[in-house]
Amino acid sequence: MPGEEVVEVKFRLYDGSDMGPFRYSPASTIAMLKERIVAEWPKDKKIAPKGANDIKLINAGKILENDKIVGQCRVHFGDLPEAVITMHVVVQPSVTKVKTAEKKVDEPPRNNLCSCSIM
Repeated sequence: MPGEEVVEVKFRLYDGSDMGPFRYSPASTIAMLKERIVAEWPKDKKIAPKGANDIKLINAGKILENDKIVGQCRVHFGDLPEAVITMHVVVQPSVTKVKTAEKKVDEPPRNNLCSCSIM
């Protein structure tokens, strides 16, 4: 991509290891980054996202929204050259809803009774 502006991003995983750096166009969305993370997730990790919705990306202390673009994530420090952006990856698996039909019918309803004794 000679002459074309690119942004280098690396992803810091929950155990301190890194993925990348990868090169992106400044117009790439956070949703596109999440899809690549899911596709290239290391197979040896205990926790793995099932989809892009299981991932949150954090940059400069802020959770990034899917519609934000990579070019907005740069932090400029005076005359220093552009550096690799490090984004932290948080995996939060989606909570599956329990169907009411799967509840056991044999269980008696629980009564919330207090059994405290003051002596």
